[in-house]
Amino acid sequence: MIATKELTEWGSVAMVVISGAMAGHHAAVGMNSTQWMGAIAAVLGSVAVAVAVRVWPAPAKANAEE
Repeated sequence: MIATKELTEWGSVAMVVISGAMAGHHAAVGMNSTQWMGAIAAVLGSVAVAVAVRVWPAPAKANAEE
């Protein structure tokens, strides 16, 4: 069974790859400065999500013995 942590990590990797690929494709076709800024924001946002998924601390579990 796939753990939730693994699913979120792979999902964030997919988001980075897809947003980068889409930005690269549209850059090759041609973009204006507003579109460039949007593409940069999308890629940086997806990278920020990927970093947050890996760095965010796991919630503390309650001790069952107490």
